[in-house]
Amino acid sequence: MAEAKLIDGKAYAAGLRKRIAAGVEALITDGGPKPGLATVLIGEDPASQVYVRSKGKLAAELGMASFDHRLPESTTEVELLELIARLNADPSVHGILVQLPLPKHINTAQVLLAVDPAKDVDGFHPLNVGRLGSVESGAPLDFPVPCTPLGILMLLQDTLSSLSGRHAVVIGRSTLVGRPVARLLLRADCTVTITHSRTRDLPAMSRQADILIVAIGKPELVRGDWIKPGAAVIDVGINRVPAADGKTRLVGDVAFAEALPVAGHITPVPGGVGPMTVACLMYNTLQEARKSAGLPFVAI
Repeated sequence: MAEAKLIDGKAYAAGLRKRIAAGVEALITDGGPKPGLATVLIGEDPASQVYVRSKGKLAAELGMASFDHRLPESTTEVELLELIARLNADPSVHGILVQLPLPKHINTAQVLLAVDPAKDVDGFHPLNVGRLGSVESGAPLDFPVPCTPLGILMLLQDTLSSLSGRHAVVIGRSTLVGRPVARLLLRADCTVTITHSRTRDLPAMSRQADILIVAIGKPELVRGDWIKPGAAVIDVGINRVPAADGKTRLVGDVAFAEALPVAGHITPVPGGVGPMTVACLMYNTLQEARKSAGLPFVAI
């Protein structure tokens, strides 16, 4: 059997960014608002700083306005909620992203609840979670959807075209990836099985999958003999492990070298799902800017 074809998330995300930039330009040319993304970062975590900075830079590259709010670790929950209230009321802001994790003295659930659902471009607000849970088969996703699951859906639709009738097995039940991606696949008419760390005989369950999505955060948990021949494998994991030279390297939740001769399609790590997450954040921001102007959802 031939080696699996790589699902190139980096290339797809580059094309998506181009389409978003064209959509931003068209919106402004037609008299609509300039999409605005506000990011909020509390503390000095280096990884979070790099991540937030990259989001602001990309927003500017796509023709959007970027509003960067950096707050000290000592910021109180009340102060953060006051900032969010101001951003909710600001008509130039169409997307609000509060970088997680938050300091322990701040109630994350309260903060996510405070963000206007129409500006919740991460798709974490309970109202948007409920919308995703109740969306009917084939209905438009005209509300913010969590970015990583949305990116996975886009990659699968581009790779496999129709997903209808395929058996999708999701390893991982997190509220960030596992559960929302399962709901998106149900909307696409897949038969969906959600598995997790307590699932009995996880390898046997995995071998049933036409589409296998792995988001459990354990380096190379899924071995080659867990995979149904010809299956599409989406590896969401990003794990740093020791390398032979004494440094570290990034690996996914799937043993890539073992999976390659078995799967039909597979995402690499890095370069698979990761680039799609930030691109889908910009996609959601554009859609919410259009909605604020009374314009309909448009697939791009």
